Amino acid sequence: MNIAIWIVQGLVALGFLYSGWMKAFRHEKAKESWGWVKDVSKAFVVFIGLAELLGALGIILPQAVNIAPVLTPIAATGLAAVVLFGALFHVRRKEYREIGVNLVFFALTVFVAIGRF
Repeated sequence: MNIAIWIVQGLVALGFLYSGWMKAFRHEKAKESWGWVKDVSKAFVVFIGLAELLGALGIILPQAVNIAPVLTPIAATGLAAVVLFGALFHVRRKEYREIGVNLVFFALTVFVAIGRF
């Protein structure tokens, strides 16, 4: 089971590194890729991006270096909250096509949180 959790942690980290990098440092590219970025403030998008980047680091590093490994499930829980709120945001905007990615990442982050707590 430990190997499965590590694989999921890696997939989640890669997904959030990409998403977070785009939101935090490639705002114009994010506007092209995701329509919702045009409708919210740049500061809010950057904030979400930085939270995702920190979460991506937090879902790997504490467990990998065995320094405060309890931070890994906490990071997974935080990322689960980010994607849950993202899904609710898309529901409110009737962007149902976007919700699938949120639900997949929600399930993955919950799996990591439960597996590591």
